[in-house]
Amino acid sequence: MTLIRWNPARAQSADTFQNEVDRLFQSVLAPSTGKPNSNLTPAVDIEETKESFVFRADLPGVKPEDVKVSIEADTLSLRGERRAVHSGTDASTRRVERAFGTFERQFTFNTPVQADAIVAAYRDGVLEVTVPKAETAKAREIQIKVG
Repeated sequence: MTLIRWNPARAQSADTFQNEVDRLFQSVLAPSTGKPNSNLTPAVDIEETKESFVFRADLPGVKPEDVKVSIEADTLSLRGERRAVHSGTDASTRRVERAFGTFERQFTFNTPVQADAIVAAYRDGVLEVTVPKAETAKAREIQIKVG
C-alpha cells in the first residue's frame, strides 16, 4: 500500500477546478430566457426608526416613471423595469453583464403602518420610500403611579 501525503493546496485547487467545471456546465445547459442576464434584483436597505420604516433601493439606470410603489394590507411592493440600452448603430454586442428586465420586491410589516402617509422619492438612482408607523405601533413611555 502506498501512502500519499495530503496537500491542502492541491485539494483546494481540485475543488476550485470542479466548481469551475460545474459553473461552466450550468451556464451552457441552463434554459435561455431570450434576455441576456435578465435576473435583476435590486439591493434594498431597510432602516427602522421610532416613527417609520425607510426603504432605500438601488435602481441605477431605471427611470422614475418605470417604477411603481404600492401597498396592500401589510405588504409594500416595489416593481419596475430596467430597459436594455442599444446603441442603434450596426455594432454587434460582444458581452452583456448588466442586468435588465422587470423586477419586484415585496416587504411585509410586522407592525401597523399608515398607508395613506407613505412618501416615495427618487434621486441619483436611489428610490427612498418612507412608511410611517401607525400611532398604535409607536413605542411610548408609561408613567408609573406610586401609591
